[in-house]
Amino acid sequence: MPSYLADILASHRAHARDDRRDPDELAERAQEATRAGSLPPPRHFAAALRGPGLSCIAEVKRRSPSKGDLDPDLQPDLVAKEYVTGGASCLSVLTDEEFFGGSVQDLQAARDASGLPVLRKDFTVAEVDVIDARLMGADAVLLIAAALNDEELARFGARAGSLGLAALVEVHDEEELDRALAAGARLVGVNQRDLRTFAVDHERACALAAHIPADVVAVAESGIRDGEDSRRLADAGYDAILVGETLVRAGDRPAALRTLIGYPVSGR
Repeated sequence: MPSYLADILASHRAHARDDRRDPDELAERAQEATRAGSLPPPRHFAAALRGPGLSCIAEVKRRSPSKGDLDPDLQPDLVAKEYVTGGASCLSVLTDEEFFGGSVQDLQAARDASGLPVLRKDFTVAEVDVIDARLMGADAVLLIAAALNDEELARFGARAGSLGLAALVEVHDEEELDRALAAGARLVGVNQRDLRTFAVDHERACALAAHIPADVVAVAESGIRDGEDSRRLADAGYDAILVGETLVRAGDRPAALRTLIGYPVSGR
């Protein structure tokens, strides 16, 4: 797997090998913090995306391996408020520091400022990564099918559910979609960006839409540039889009976001 994804996963798996924390003990810590009120309950991420029209998960992202710096000095709380003004239903916040310049602090600042459900956008390779997402205050966690085997997909998804987190399972083709559904995914993201090369295929999401069951929340990710892209995806039956670069680079983020949402969603 010679790719961006391979390099990123190698780094994250190296960190995971050195992490000796017990998942059950860590999860109990999260549950105790919730009972004590020091950790707020998760917000309902998937339900927020089931609007009357196309919804948006707006992303807070400083940089990417393929595009370099997008806005390295952005203030996550201010960007989050701009997204709220523009009509975002949820947020996605990068917490990977090495490759994307993100942080746990970015997620917490954006969540506190927005009042919206927030996805921890990171490369989940171990069960403790899921629990860490809960402990940092995230409402959803990303599971990338290309990065996980079937047992990991099912186990990490079950752990997320036990903590009240949504699991956005990201797929790139029909085989990965079948694996995601077999693992119990109820929230599926089709990434039009190939994480091995970072090239974007603007037809990928539309081609897979008909294979996503109607009772699964469907999200199209990456390569969404304008209202026409959004309209095509809504016509294909997507409930929501996840948009990062287009919004981060926009001169007027609320106005840019408004052009992407609200299109009538067709049945699948």
